Amino acid sequence: YTGMKAGREVTWMPAYGPEMRGGTCNCTVVLSDRPIGSPISKSPHALIALNLPSLDKFEEAVRPEGVVVVNTSLINRLPNRTDVTVVAVPANEVAIECGSPKAANMAALGAYLGASGVVQLDHVKAIISESFAAKPKLVEVNHAALARGFALGQAAATAAVH
Repeated sequence: YTGMKAGREVTWMPAYGPEMRGGTCNCTVVLSDRPIGSPISKSPHALIALNLPSLDKFEEAVRPEGVVVVNTSLINRLPNRTDVTVVAVPANEVAIECGSPKAANMAALGAYLGASGVVQLDHVKAIISESFAAKPKLVEVNHAALARGFALGQAAATAAVH
């Protein structure tokens, strides 16, 4: 939603199916300044892996110099790659500390945003405020998880540069 509000081209393609029974489910998101020819990418710029099967399945597809966010709450290893920026974020713990275990995805998203700068944090916060306007407590929790993840992502990106 943030990409659309910024006037960018956006596609997303979720993959659910037998994955819901314990395998990997995934969603491909493409943001571009040009028209998008396909919602599928064989070599994405980034991966947000919330569980080990997802890291195992998609790690090698990420382009060199990309970003791999790893939820260390559920994943007991880091990527085997040295050509990507790795952001280790204990997303589940961050979410619980912020007030809801359901906000783990926001912690991971924040980490990606902090490492990549693909869209502005304040713009994402505004979308969250709109989306959860009827539930102010959820706005607060999601903003907190997003901000904590963002700081971890910025730190990882800074460390990768030096």
